[in-house]
Amino acid sequence: MTPSDNDQSTVESVDAIVQTLSAPDGATRRWPAEWEPQSAVWFSWPHNQETWPGHYSRIPEAFSTLIRAACQFVPVKVLAAGNLAQEATRHFGRSDRIEIVDIPTNDCWIRDYGPTFAWEGDEVIGIDWRFNAWGGKYPPWDDDAAAAKKICQLASIRCQFSEMGLEGGAIEGDGTGRLLTTPSCVETATRNLGWSRQKIAAELHSQLGTTEIVWIDGGGLDGDDTDGHIDQMARFVNPENVLCAVSSDPADPNHLGLERNFKQLLAWADQTTPRVKIHRLPTPPPRHIGDARVPESYCNFLMLGSAAVLMPTFRQPVHDAAAIGLVGDLLPGREIIGVDAYDFAWGLGAWHCASQQQPAPPSR
Repeated sequence: MTPSDNDQSTVESVDAIVQTLSAPDGATRRWPAEWEPQSAVWFSWPHNQETWPGHYSRIPEAFSTLIRAACQFVPVKVLAAGNLAQEATRHFGRSDRIEIVDIPTNDCWIRDYGPTFAWEGDEVIGIDWRFNAWGGKYPPWDDDAAAAKKICQLASIRCQFSEMGLEGGAIEGDGTGRLLTTPSCVETATRNLGWSRQKIAAELHSQLGTTEIVWIDGGGLDGDDTDGHIDQMARFVNPENVLCAVSSDPADPNHLGLERNFKQLLAWADQTTPRVKIHRLPTPPPRHIGDARVPESYCNFLMLGSAAVLMPTFRQPVHDAAAIGLVGDLLPGREIIGVDAYDFAWGLGAWHCASQQQPAPPSR
C-alpha cells in the first residue's frame, strides 16, 4: 500500500499531524538514536508486586534473563536500593558487566522516569522530564520522579530539568531530529495542563533538538495504561525504516486504530526527508488474564547500539519468529535475540519500557 491508496481524508490529515521546527543557527543539541554507540543501558529491579498482581513470583527470573542478554553487548546498570541489591544479585549473579546502583524506585519502568540522554556539542547530558506516573495513575511516584537526577549525578552527567510532563516511552526518534509521538499521552491535562501543542513542540525542540514531530493519533492498544505510548506502536530501526504495530485480525479491538496509525505513517513517509518505508509488524493474537487484555507488541524491543536487538517474545512461535525475521531482514549483520516477555508483559510493558540507554560521548 502507498499513500495514494489511502482515502482522501487520511492524506489531507498529514499537515495536521506533522509539525516542523527550524533549527536555530549554532544549535548543538541532538538526541542520538538507539542504534548509535552506547556507554551503558540502565534498568531498575522490579519489586512492586502490584504491577504483576498474582504473578510476581515469575518476574525476577524473567527480568534476569533480560539483564543477562543485555550485558553481553553493553555495560548494564541496575537500580536496586537496600535489600533489593542482594535479591537482584542472587538472580542474575555477579558480573563485571553489571553494576548494582543504590537508587530507590517505586516501579521498574525506567524508560519513563529515567533521564533522556542527549548530546550538547561534545557533552552527554540528561533531560529530567517532570514525571507523575502516567498522569497520576499510580501513587506514590516520588522515588521514580527523583531517579533521573540521581542517575545523572552518579554518571557525572549534567542534568537539565524540564517542566514538561513526559515519559520516555512517549517519544521515538531517529537521531536526525525527527520524532514520533501521540497526543493522547503528551497533550493532555493530566500531564501538561495548559500546554498547547506548539509549546510542547518548542520544549521538545529546545531539549532534544527536534525539528520534525509526527503526532500519530489513530489509536493504541487495548489494555495499555500509558494512554498510548509510541514505543508500543511505531519504532525507527534506522532513518529510512519504521516498524508499525498492526493487527491481522479484523475482529481485534486494536485493528482499526492500528490501521489508522499505519495509514498516517504511510502518508507522512512519502513527504519527509529522507523518505521512510513503513513496515507492518503484526501483534500476537489477543491474550487476556481474567478480563484484562495484555497489551503485547513486538515494537517494544530494545536496540543495543549497532550490536544487537532484544525482541520481546510472547510464546507464539509463528508470530514470534515472523517478528524476529522482519527485524533481522531490515538489520542484516545485527544479532536479533528473542527474550521471553510472556510473564513480564502482564505488567503492561516489555523490554523497551524497562530500559534506558545512555549514549557514548559524541566522536570528536
